[in-house]
Amino acid sequence: MNGKEIIIYGIVAISSLTLLAYTVHMFVGGLVSERTENTIMWTVVVIGAVAMGFMARSIVRRRRLHQLYMQQLQAREERQSPEGDNAER
Repeated sequence: MNGKEIIIYGIVAISSLTLLAYTVHMFVGGLVSERTENTIMWTVVVIGAVAMGFMARSIVRRRRLHQLYMQQLQAREERQSPEGDNAER
């Protein structure tokens, strides 16, 4: 991942977690005590952050596997070509 992607993913994660906490506030605010509301909000935000972490891990894993596959494919093509890079020229 490059720097721009990390910044974008970070902004999206923060805004999503904020919206998630606000949604909980809108559902349970006024129905339960403030302490219970905060506990529920923190619990939901932590669960959301863990889920986002697993999704980010999956993205990094898939990109690494794809990169490895492309390197192996390129190496296989170079071995099959008798002249290597000069075959295309």
